[in-house]
Amino acid sequence: MSVRNSLLALLDSQPMYGAQLKAEFEARTGGQWPLNIGQVYTRLGRLERDGLVEGAGTPDADGRIPYRLTDAGRAEVLGWWDQAVPRDVTPRNELAIKLALAVTMPGVDVRAIVSAQRAATLTHLRELNRSKPRRSFGETPPGVGADELVLESLIFADEAELRWLDYVEERLARS
Repeated sequence: MSVRNSLLALLDSQPMYGAQLKAEFEARTGGQWPLNIGQVYTRLGRLERDGLVEGAGTPDADGRIPYRLTDAGRAEVLGWWDQAVPRDVTPRNELAIKLALAVTMPGVDVRAIVSAQRAATLTHLRELNRSKPRRSFGETPPGVGADELVLESLIFADEAELRWLDYVEERLARS
């Protein structure tokens, strides 16, 4: 739902064609979740089929047709802003699955898996922290940057993973 609703939200500001939507999405999310252009156009086709967007005028010189929201699309965006992100569906966590299986398999060195993951997560966390904008002491940022929010979300997720790995190691030490 997030790509679908993100495209609708972007179209709420102005009509855009697929490549513009892709560029805007990636710019506003700090390039952390690149979209496939085919995915964007497939999604636009579905949104048009569902009556949430429509073509806005004639194709430009390159044959691109901008899309705009319909009234139903605008209502969908407003509803999305008003609703909390659902937490009733738990996404699969590849690391949790890997460790859950590892602790049940004879001969698997779970501590080595935890150690390798910790090293990878620490490396990723350092890369994320290095990519944060540098500010001079006392400099006030000019508002909340969308890319900064995404970056901080990823940093917090890595920090939480490291805390969870500490917990796993502690449990392994007690067993």
